[in-house]
Formats: sequence, C-alpha cells, structure tokens
Amino acid sequence: MEESKRQKQVGQLILEELSDIFQREGMNIVHGGMVSISKVAVTPDLLEARIYLSFFQIADKEALLQKIKERGWEWRKHLGQRIKNQLRRVPELHFFPDETLDHVFKMEELFKKINDERKAMPPAPEGE
Repeated sequence: MEESKRQKQVGQLILEELSDIFQREGMNIVHGGMVSISKVAVTPDLLEARIYLSFFQIADKEALLQKIKERGWEWRKHLGQRIKNQLRRVPELHFFPDETLDHVFKMEELFKKINDERKAMPPAPEGE
C-alpha cells in the first residue's frame, strides 16, 4: 500500500526533527563512526513511526542500536516538544537498522572484483 501525502509529510517532519535531536545529543558521531536516519515510515493512523538508521564505520552496530532503542522514550519526549503544534499525538518510535549502505559496499566490491578479473584475462585473438 502506498503512503498517503500526510504520511510522507509526517515522516519527513520526524526525520528532520529526529536528525537534529540526534545531532544535538551527540548521537550522530559515535566512537569515530556516524549514525544517520535514512528513512522514516509512518503508519496510516500516524501512531507509529519506523525509523531506519544507517551506521557508518561502527564496530558494534547491534549494541548501539540497542542503546538507541533503550532511550526511545527520551527521543519521543524531545520529538514531542518540537512537533506538539503539528501533530495531535506523537507517534511511537521503532528503530531498525538500514542495510542499504552495506548492500552498496558489497555491490561495489563485486563490481571491482569482476573488473579486476576482466583485466587479468588475456585478450581474445582477433581472428575469432
């Protein structure tokens, strides 16, 4: 089912505000790596938001994700203070890892490997 215009608007609002909250709380740079919010999907009733987090150069992604989930009530409170005039109820926040960046790196590695193998192959004879 495709998202409604309102779902997209609320999702974008949550993404912008939570990104700013993460930045102010120091959660965007952790242990030399970066955490960013890549996508926010909101349910049709606007009561739940799925926040997808992208981790870059983070050694223990699961531990950091768990730490973020444990502070979920705090993120929701900060978010509520910022968007109280735009939404009747602040959505429940659910955090998930975004694997897109990992897939991109794997694809780049595969393409590089294929390119290297092609370069290593001897050229085909011209008569064939």
